[in-house]
Amino acid sequence: MSREFLSILPIILVFVLYFLNVPIVFCLFASTLFYFFVIDKGTSPVLVFQKFITSTQNFSLLAIPFFIMAGSIMNYSGISEKLMDFADVLTGHLKGGLGHVNVVLSLLMGGVSGSANADAAMQSKMLVPEMVKKGYSNAFSSAITAASSAVTPVIPPGINLIIYGIIASVSVNKMFIAGYIPGLLMAGSMMVVVAIIANKRDYQPTREKRATAYEILIQAFKSFWALLFPFGIIASIRIGMVTPSEAGAVAILYSTVVGFFIYKRLKPSDFINIFKETIYGTGSVVLIIVAANVFGYYLSWEQIPQKLTTLLLGITTNKYIMLMICNIILLVLGMFIEGGAAMVITAPLLVPLVTQLGVDPLHFGLVVIVNIMVGGITPPFGSMMFTVCGITRCSIEEFIKEVRPFILAILVVLILITYVPAIVLFLPNLIG
Repeated sequence: MSREFLSILPIILVFVLYFLNVPIVFCLFASTLFYFFVIDKGTSPVLVFQKFITSTQNFSLLAIPFFIMAGSIMNYSGISEKLMDFADVLTGHLKGGLGHVNVVLSLLMGGVSGSANADAAMQSKMLVPEMVKKGYSNAFSSAITAASSAVTPVIPPGINLIIYGIIASVSVNKMFIAGYIPGLLMAGSMMVVVAIIANKRDYQPTREKRATAYEILIQAFKSFWALLFPFGIIASIRIGMVTPSEAGAVAILYSTVVGFFIYKRLKPSDFINIFKETIYGTGSVVLIIVAANVFGYYLSWEQIPQKLTTLLLGITTNKYIMLMICNIILLVLGMFIEGGAAMVITAPLLVPLVTQLGVDPLHFGLVVIVNIMVGGITPPFGSMMFTVCGITRCSIEEFIKEVRPFILAILVVLILITYVPAIVLFLPNLIG
């Protein structure tokens, strides 16, 4: 075998193992160990295990278990229901009211759970049965639930914002701030789709008339403690009171106090399930990050990013065409590989390429995240698609028919943020 083929053999091995249903963590570890034990025998394998250990010594990683636990506590404490009530007051008077509520709730849940799959599972249990009772088809209810959950990781403190910041060495604080406008655009585009479909199918509103300013104010007061969380977290990070990791710890304390003493829904026995969900969620996410860092060691050793950069720059040096190529790569990859895994594999390869062409890595981060969110609701391996359909018992075929207009809406937003970087960079530049 030629040296060139052997240098990329671990990348091929990752995909082969993944399509054999091996978890992505073990795909990355196995491929890296194969390279250093079999191909490059001149390098001490001890260096690989040292990289494994040092990858865990990142203070920013603490934000992940903290925010996962805070989101879990908030679900048990009734904060999610308070957010749903507030969303209903805002949009329940519109045709297709529950569809709009579904989208707005995902927008609000972005500041609570930060996880698309957690949001999709929660709304599948909470909202979809209610939508079906009100005359919405199960397929449409499932499609809007999965599609709207794609907004959740884009709104801070989305877990994917943290992961990309760590992988690409971009400020997590700036990633948080940059996520707001793209998230709002995604939600707005899906509400337009809901309005069109609701008018066509005559889906009725949940409220007889638009809520008055007084009614909105009363509900905002009732939901005050739930609404305060996302804005309070970002404000405290911005003014320098806490780091993103410390903000996660504050979020746990805040949600626990609100759950026990204000909403009085949280019970000590709930913490058994909360700790289980936190350990499971943290283990899967952090292991992927560590595995990606170890795999990145092999990529750097073989100078794969530099070789890919040279190859693609041989095709074009126009950054707009290059962004289009990156979008196509990410969209296709997202159809076959789970979003988080796709990001940790591609970010180390593509970020050096686009930054060399003058693309801000902060801007590119939101492009990557929106791309992989599209992959989460598309066949054959969309994680939110399977999460929702597994709970609602909707067939994949019916789901695909209903989710297509929502995918189109997100793609329009993706094109906008790809070629109008000011949409992403406006708030970070404004706040400094």
